Amino acid sequence: MEKEADPRMHSAEHILNQTMVRMFDKGRAFSAHIEKKKSKCDYHFDRDLTPEEAASIEKKVNEVVSLDLPVTEEFLPLAEAGKRYNLSRLPEGAGDTLRIVHIGDYDACPCIGKHVSRSGEIGAFRMISHDWAEGVLRLRYKLEGGEEQGA
Repeated sequence: MEKEADPRMHSAEHILNQTMVRMFDKGRAFSAHIEKKKSKCDYHFDRDLTPEEAASIEKKVNEVVSLDLPVTEEFLPLAEAGKRYNLSRLPEGAGDTLRIVHIGDYDACPCIGKHVSRSGEIGAFRMISHDWAEGVLRLRYKLEGGEEQGA
């Protein structure tokens, strides 16, 4: 049985992904390893981040977290979801209806995982390292504070 990702970390991943899309227009993480103590996301990227960019990502994620946005879900037919969202990471046999998770009006994407009910439950986002090799930018992060709840 596959273990479930921590709702706080998983919700932070959504906000991080949308922040990366908005700041660099390179897409969401193509690979992620979400754990309770620390997590990592891999992005197709052409270089490493500058220290200023890394600080800016951390600041923006924390700004979104602090807005205490509601985390909600909607269900869409597969065809409709395909018009609005990138479904390239969708597993085979996902079904005819997809669950879309929204973090306020900041992020929305198909997802099956557990999430917090409000972004304020996530706690402080801290990027602990980043590196780049062979077209892959890896970001590692942890969370401080927050509430231990899930939706």
